[in-house]
Amino acid sequence: MQNKARKKVAAKRSPTYGASSGSRHQIRVSLKAEKLKDMLLIAEESGLFRGPRTRVVRGRMPEALVTKAKARTGIRSDTELIEVALANLAVADDYPNWLLSRRGTVSQEIDLDF
Repeated sequence: MQNKARKKVAAKRSPTYGASSGSRHQIRVSLKAEKLKDMLLIAEESGLFRGPRTRVVRGRMPEALVTKAKARTGIRSDTELIEVALANLAVADDYPNWLLSRRGTVSQEIDLDF
């Protein structure tokens, strides 16, 4: 079941992620960033992507920091990069609890023999 849920999440995020109150919400995420995808799922489930986009957040960042963050996540847009970073901060403490809450969600019928 967890594998099915992961596939659902991966399909949802490849190449776009989530939806918010009628408008399409897009975040491109590298397939290598499993923890990042899980964090985005937590943020979505918590309702952090709902509502209108009215808040403007700006800042000057070192080029190397932005380049490395974009390379690591696969994100191209500065706006999306800031959004993912804020979501990461907003749900960072929830990640271990969320991960542990998934314990026992694998179906008893799954064949784990190698």
